[in-house]
Amino acid sequence: MMFTLSPEQTDLAAVLHGFLGSGKTDLASLGMDEVTDPVDLVVLFEEIGHHALAGPWIETLAVVPRLLGRAEPGTWSVAFPPLLPHAVRADRYLLADGDTLHEASLVAELDSVDPTRHLVELSPGPVIATGVPTAQAFDLGVLTCSAQLLGLGRAMLEMTTEYVKARHQFGKPIGQFQAVKHHLANVLIGLELARPLVCGAAVTLTTRDVSAAKVATSDAAWQAARTALQVHGAIGYTAEHELGRFLLQTRALRTAWGSPSLHRARVLEAL
Repeated sequence: MMFTLSPEQTDLAAVLHGFLGSGKTDLASLGMDEVTDPVDLVVLFEEIGHHALAGPWIETLAVVPRLLGRAEPGTWSVAFPPLLPHAVRADRYLLADGDTLHEASLVAELDSVDPTRHLVELSPGPVIATGVPTAQAFDLGVLTCSAQLLGLGRAMLEMTTEYVKARHQFGKPIGQFQAVKHHLANVLIGLELARPLVCGAAVTLTTRDVSAAKVATSDAAWQAARTALQVHGAIGYTAEHELGRFLLQTRALRTAWGSPSLHRARVLEAL
């Protein structure tokens, strides 16, 4: 399958890049809460990942609108036990039980590997609706999480590439050393091989394709994170360095919406 973004989607990515790069986060002001097309959502969430934007964006902008059939004001989150037992902290919560959708309330707050991603335990409340396409909404969450991981990996590759141009050893930039080039090339290959899987999954929205995209982006973003940390050295471990928030968000999203092993199993089941 050959996939190319339309000029409108390319323009959307550019607008989002400039908007988020300027420090703005009110995506609703750009009308992003009205985006429903899966390919457009992939464009949106790759840029959210590219800027490591914290918040329950997957749930608020993609999953809950699919569950409710409409966008709602404020931030929303949802749990899909047992695949997604906890929710990200938000203004309002939903809990899916099969094809039944409950309003939910917060019971307890939980620790997360990413301190900007606060998790909560929910208690089911009144039934909102039955016969809800919860499986489709979950897969949309997996897809948008995959796009976010792709954006995170891209950002870490760019950050590391700039770093190896600036840091000198033995009188020249470390980016000129063959070993460093190989590491960065492997990261780029992983990200570029993952991209068509994400785009293809946005077109088909089948469980097999969505899970394959999640496996590929989880592995590619994780490789980008490990390489970035190795190349940056000790400074990459510090909380003060910008790389830290990208590393932590990658670590959290790699297992969010289903671990790589879970999605490998779903791909095998679909073959």
